[in-house]
Amino acid sequence: MQNFPRAICFLFFVFCFLLLGSVFASEANAQAETQSFLIDSSYDLFGRKEIDATFVRSDNRLYFYVETSWWDSRTAQEQNDLRIALAELGLEFQNRIYPILTSTFGSEPKPGIDRDDRITVLVHQMGGDTGGYFRTSDVYERIISPMSNEREMVYLNSRHISTSQVKSFLAHEFTHLIVTNQKDLLRRVSEEVWLNEARAEYAPTLLGYDDTYKGSNLERRVRDFIAKPSDSLTEWLNQKEDYGIANVFIQYLVDHYGVKILADSLQSSQIGIPSLNEVLRKNGFQKDMDQILEEWAITVLMNDCGLGEYYCYRNPHLQDFRITPTSYFIPRSETIFSTYHTTLPWSANWHRLVGGAQNFTLEFDGADSVVFMVSYVLCEVNNACSVSPLVLDETHKGKITLSDFGEKYNSLTLIPFIAGNNGKESSSVFSWQVTIREESTVQDEELISQLLDRIAQLQEQVRQLQARLAAFRNQDGGVALSCVHFETNLSFGMRNEQVRCLQEFLAAQGAAVYPEGLVTGNFLSATRQAVIRFQETYASEILAPLGLTSGTGYVGQLTRNKMNQLLGSLVVL
Repeated sequence: MQNFPRAICFLFFVFCFLLLGSVFASEANAQAETQSFLIDSSYDLFGRKEIDATFVRSDNRLYFYVETSWWDSRTAQEQNDLRIALAELGLEFQNRIYPILTSTFGSEPKPGIDRDDRITVLVHQMGGDTGGYFRTSDVYERIISPMSNEREMVYLNSRHISTSQVKSFLAHEFTHLIVTNQKDLLRRVSEEVWLNEARAEYAPTLLGYDDTYKGSNLERRVRDFIAKPSDSLTEWLNQKEDYGIANVFIQYLVDHYGVKILADSLQSSQIGIPSLNEVLRKNGFQKDMDQILEEWAITVLMNDCGLGEYYCYRNPHLQDFRITPTSYFIPRSETIFSTYHTTLPWSANWHRLVGGAQNFTLEFDGADSVVFMVSYVLCEVNNACSVSPLVLDETHKGKITLSDFGEKYNSLTLIPFIAGNNGKESSSVFSWQVTIREESTVQDEELISQLLDRIAQLQEQVRQLQARLAAFRNQDGGVALSCVHFETNLSFGMRNEQVRCLQEFLAAQGAAVYPEGLVTGNFLSATRQAVIRFQETYASEILAPLGLTSGTGYVGQLTRNKMNQLLGSLVVL
């Protein structure tokens, strides 16, 4: 009986020893000294699909595996240096990368498919300047995704492990893991590649890794963008220029609208452009991505806050950043110069015209199948510049006429792009033509001036009558609008005061017709849908005479007649 406690202690010691041995064995199995991994052959230096990798170290957040053949070819001193570099990278991930990115964008899959909170980092030899990559397939079971490693993983290029840029590469790839969880796993949608990459490209800036511009990821991406600035933002071919435009555009978006736009769009069940438009509205911005692209295209050309608060970068490293537009010299003699161009959705174009003479006319012609938005920057000889929209008619044509080009003005830069398609349409064609004509006679100029003065007088009289009519109608409780008669047909993509009046009129019809109630002067998607609802409300008068059953969103003669009738206009067309 006296030996019983001692026996119990002995048995307890043996049990603990066996238990710890089991735990260590399990840990060793989870972190096998050598393990086989499936990899992406398109990134691998030798085009391999599978490699053996050696377990090198782990910490609270990461497992590090290194390609065995490459690791074994290192000297003992090189291996020791690499262990130190990986230890420092692990600390950086634990103390900075992980907490900042997860608090901003949300969590990665946790504990994930392997039931382990730690993430596996596989280092192997890759080609070119590749920093690393991420494979969505790894987060699924092999029965669903046969090429899965069935663990949360990122892959880093062995050539960059000891460089300062490796932190940016790890942050970039980890952001992809977060997006996969927030979109693919939680919301069952796959993010569009360009926006997925844009978020990942912004991660190094968010973490402060781009604060030292020289040698940073930001410097590299600016260089890639400048090499091909007219690359499409949304068409992703996995080329350097794709990363370039994604980075410089997302820098602008966050500069002016906050990183919350990127974070909130991860909580949306929509993807790409629609998801950003949704969160812009939710955050109180009365703009859509078409308008933001237009402002960004002007920014990368001018980058001047003096032109407007949205025409410049706020990031100090980008305040001197500008692209060089395609330039055309226009002769001073009488001439006609025309050119045709192909463009992709979400691809800005910059065409600078210099030289020329008085009586300068530029005519823009967009394709019938798409809607273009066009701005232009006009600069005087004293370098003072102004930005204006080029208003296009329903056939997507517009005109700029200057009587003193070459004297008062020394350049005009045209900036067209395809609008309102969420980046889904195929390429399209636009053209512009410049005409330089000889000066008109003095008599012709005087006659034109007199006619213009008379037209202005008549327009003023009409405005006064309309104001009196509006005031009279307001006394009877009618709808107060900035105009009381629709004079021209209106269509998607137009921007003018008639569009603003149209939006006021539609808003006055109530939420059933125009729930957004936005009055911007821009005829975009919400306005088009409101017009369709109005047309279908009065289908017997607007659609039936044309043999239609559904609204078109185009404000033509019959639609205007009904609107003018409801406004109580005295003018009958």
